[in-house]
Amino acid sequence: MSATPIVYVVDDDAAIRVALGRLLSSADMESQAFATAEAFLQSDFAQRPTCLLLDVNLSVGNGFDLQSELLRRGHGFPIIFMTGFGTIPMSVRAIKAGAHEFLTKPFEPDTLVDLVRQALHQDQEHWADRAVTSSVRQRFNSLTPREREVLALLITGKMNKQIALELGTSEVTAKVHKRHVMTKMKARTVIELLKMRERLGVLSD
Repeated sequence: MSATPIVYVVDDDAAIRVALGRLLSSADMESQAFATAEAFLQSDFAQRPTCLLLDVNLSVGNGFDLQSELLRRGHGFPIIFMTGFGTIPMSVRAIKAGAHEFLTKPFEPDTLVDLVRQALHQDQEHWADRAVTSSVRQRFNSLTPREREVLALLITGKMNKQIALELGTSEVTAKVHKRHVMTKMKARTVIELLKMRERLGVLSD
């Protein structure tokens, strides 16, 4: 599996967005720039190797908030923080939270290009697995509240009759719900269903 990598840039300084876009283009890297964290979060992230160049001090919010929100949404691609006045505590905070690197402006163009290439290489190894997780999450999100209840009971090993008892419904209805769950989740067995839930880290709601 392979795909063309992409570098996202989130910086409220238009001049820096343009400069970084040109630098990345000169290094044969595809990029897309955003002026705000909100605009970036509203975009449709590509399922391919990814790196994010993120300014710490945005006009609205800050890079750390965006980093936290991305992690909450399950986007674990490498982040290279950029700042005009970084401090050691700030860089430690970024790295501890999983940032790939923390750069203080101005930085050498070659240094940035090398770091981006390293980050994309690192993400290349994880993006396929991330794509699978994203697909499973979409399937899970398509379930109705009742179907999620049925799924939770199924992965504990309960049979149709037991599920019907737990939900206060008929066994026939429980079977219908089970069939819908298996179809929507594209699972052939309950074991596959359990593995999908483990992948999403939502074994208990």
